[in-house]
Amino acid sequence: MKKTLLVSAASLALFASQALAQEGTISTAVGGYTFDEASQEAAGTKDFNSNDGVLTFAIVTHTAGNGFFDPTYVGAQIAADAFGVKLLKLGSEAPVDDVARELEILNQIIQDPTLDGLILTSPQVGAYDDIVAKAFELGIPVATTNSFDATILNRDNISHTGQNGPAAAAIGARAMVACIVDSGASGGTILLPNTTTLGNVEVNNRALGAFEATVGALDAAGRLGDFVVDAGPENIGVDIDPNNPSGSIVSLIESRGDVVGLMGFNGFVTPAIGDAVAQLGIGDNVCSYGFDLGPAQKQHIIDGNLDGSIGQQPLLQGFWPVAQLYLQIDRGVEAADLDTKVQLVTRENLGAVGTRFEN
Repeated sequence: MKKTLLVSAASLALFASQALAQEGTISTAVGGYTFDEASQEAAGTKDFNSNDGVLTFAIVTHTAGNGFFDPTYVGAQIAADAFGVKLLKLGSEAPVDDVARELEILNQIIQDPTLDGLILTSPQVGAYDDIVAKAFELGIPVATTNSFDATILNRDNISHTGQNGPAAAAIGARAMVACIVDSGASGGTILLPNTTTLGNVEVNNRALGAFEATVGALDAAGRLGDFVVDAGPENIGVDIDPNNPSGSIVSLIESRGDVVGLMGFNGFVTPAIGDAVAQLGIGDNVCSYGFDLGPAQKQHIIDGNLDGSIGQQPLLQGFWPVAQLYLQIDRGVEAADLDTKVQLVTRENLGAVGTRFEN
């Protein structure tokens, strides 16, 4: 009998705890509809624009050849699968910025009669207005990702997913200065190499942000007079040869003779910095930082040829534009920007970052 009473008491206690846990549960909106009803896709969503019963989005980048955008495509596919979207993953095959090829692809895909949404990177200011104009003429919503063009046609009606380039670069620059100061270096050159002639405004703005942050951090430490910060004549980076980036950086380091710090600003230059440091065997003598977190950067961090690199969280740069275009079509949510921010990745936290494909 005692055992039966104890079980009954336990059952009552469990029932009471479940009832308490359900207090405050909301199942109906103030407007009178249920959340289950409201969360369903609209009846005509899959027939948007092309009227073929399938939502088809294309994502086009300016360089699919160096691995940086791999996680962007992964993020886009995750969102496409979640929302039942057919996704076309397109981009320049080059390992370095190739806007001409991206535009060629965009001009082809915009003619596809099944296209319902377009995602593109916009590294060259003013180059994409014709594409945007055509898309809007056809009723195709557009989202930009990664590189930002503030002047792009219909900017106020286009979402952007990415980070503040100068602010992101400043995080790496301050880490580089801290590394240099902590190393005990009495002076020397801090070199900021870049592919300035390629005209990637986003990357050039990162270089300018890094230059300003480097100068500011040295000044705050009372060490500005001890170092030369070389970011080229316009402070957007010392130009290197895009056909031989590693060799160009090796030549720059050797010509200066006193380099104590290096920083690159994209997934093309940063691995070249690691290659140059490895070739010269100066990993213990320079503080080297960069941008993006592809396989090459990760290996250079492990090997000690890079002290750190800025992870842009590119998976979000693919996931959100697809989600945004779907919400625009199904819900009327338009031009909702997402700041992906960045994280500084070093040997200390590398193991927690990008372990499931790249971050």
